[in-house]
Amino acid sequence: MYTQYFGLREKPFAITPDPQYLYLSNRHGEALAHLLYGVTESGGFIQLTGEVGTGKTLLTRSLLERLPDAVDLAVVLNPRLSAIEFLETIFDELHLDKPADASIKALVDSLNKHLLDAHAAGRHTVLLVDEAQNLDADVLEQLRLLTNLETSKQKLLQIILVGQPELRQTLARNDLRQLAQRITGRYHLTNLTAPETRAYVQHRLDVAGARRPIFSRLALAEVHRASGGVPRLINVICDRALLGAYTSEKPLVSRQIVRAAAAEVSGQAVPSRVAAWLPEIGLAAAGLAAAILLFAWLLPGRPNLPDLRVQPGAATGLTALTGTLSLNDDSEPLRGLRLSRQLDASPISVANAAPLPNPAGWKLTDLLQSSVSLTGTDAAMRSLLRLWQVNLDGRQGPPCEQIRARNLRCEFQVGSWPLLQQLDRPAVLSLVVPGGNTHQVVLAGINGDDVQLMLGSKSYTVAANQVRELWFGEYLLVWRPNPVADSLMVPGISSEGVGWLRRQLEQLQGGPVIASSFYDESLAQRVRRFQRSRSLAPDGMAGVHTLIALNNAIGSNEPRLQERR
Repeated sequence: MYTQYFGLREKPFAITPDPQYLYLSNRHGEALAHLLYGVTESGGFIQLTGEVGTGKTLLTRSLLERLPDAVDLAVVLNPRLSAIEFLETIFDELHLDKPADASIKALVDSLNKHLLDAHAAGRHTVLLVDEAQNLDADVLEQLRLLTNLETSKQKLLQIILVGQPELRQTLARNDLRQLAQRITGRYHLTNLTAPETRAYVQHRLDVAGARRPIFSRLALAEVHRASGGVPRLINVICDRALLGAYTSEKPLVSRQIVRAAAAEVSGQAVPSRVAAWLPEIGLAAAGLAAAILLFAWLLPGRPNLPDLRVQPGAATGLTALTGTLSLNDDSEPLRGLRLSRQLDASPISVANAAPLPNPAGWKLTDLLQSSVSLTGTDAAMRSLLRLWQVNLDGRQGPPCEQIRARNLRCEFQVGSWPLLQQLDRPAVLSLVVPGGNTHQVVLAGINGDDVQLMLGSKSYTVAANQVRELWFGEYLLVWRPNPVADSLMVPGISSEGVGWLRRQLEQLQGGPVIASSFYDESLAQRVRRFQRSRSLAPDGMAGVHTLIALNNAIGSNEPRLQERR
């Protein structure tokens, strides 16, 4: 129904766990990384818990798609079984013949022989138990005994327990302390934060083929408020909201539509004023209009090189806006957006832009309100590109298109403050002050609790917490890829860029030098190792954030946020 109306290939918010829609928050990324680690290392238990709807099943489905070839996986989806039925299920999953004497001892002995043979053949066996909070005490004891199957050097069976928070309470019991002591990793999935909810919604829309904004800023805030950040509830509410916007012929999902959808999903009565415009609609219009102005001018097309959702708090694939778009139900569509093209071509560097002296720092809201002419899209992009010593011709199209001739790329994302620090590149930030006005400023430096902001050609020192209070996660940065490695690289491809990637990681990490341009599992493992060292989600794929971090590690001479040591 609504997919064609919004230009989508498929419904983006289906509640079935489709791994291609996996969005990794910081905690989800850590959980998947340790699940992947668990299926390649031997011994003990790994415990993954989370409330209903937080994404446990989707994580396990994603795990199944990323299994190394040398892993044999047994998955128990219905653990409400007796001890002997549980063992028989393991046999079925591993495609083993059951012994004629189907006693627990016979089953364990036969399983032990199989595990020894698999170990001798270089294979690793993993048992994954879903809904593990439903395990009976005798089955848990049997699981503990299975971890006794071992060689003189390592355990033969890795066990991953996935369940609701009740599992933690069960394993905390005194009579199960021996089992609890064998748990080598505990990870609890939490609900998404507000920035993560925005990034989650945008990620799913992008995967489904969205080519323009579909939810307003306030609509996304309402999605988070109504769902509490629970991914399954987000999906249900957003699906109903898209249907509501379609049936009412609205090009943009508003806060009111989300409220109506949430009320319908929860079974509550729809508020009588749901169709009335709230005072905050001005904030939605201002925020979205600023985003439209920024990206319509800056981005000629879909930003290059998304890091397939493994970066904490990030939303990939935001595109240029074309045609007309109504910001809210009673606004006129934006037509023929016009922006000043008078660009100051005088380059400056961060070092030349000394912060204006002010030991106490500036109050950011006052600074922004007194510098409105310097916080527009044109001025912010001029300031950012000055740091790269780039002169622009205002007649030659969007800046992000022009700088490609200099082997520079624009990257627009929704992310977190720690991610900005990790990427370590000056960036244009969108700040929203009380009252709804949006300002574009350049984050040019970070020094402890203070930051350096560029407004025009002047630099100001401001407390970092003031910036974070007004920033909702949107940023645009510029970076320089290696000419042969300027597109996403994933396992299974062959290219000159893969050879370059391999050489850089071998130089950083040591080890044998392999002259190969094929992205094999050994290279994916090196990439994951590097990603973990840089606090990036270890998906084994080399995208924007991974390549920027690699540039940082090899010491590329580019503008940085933080002073190099």
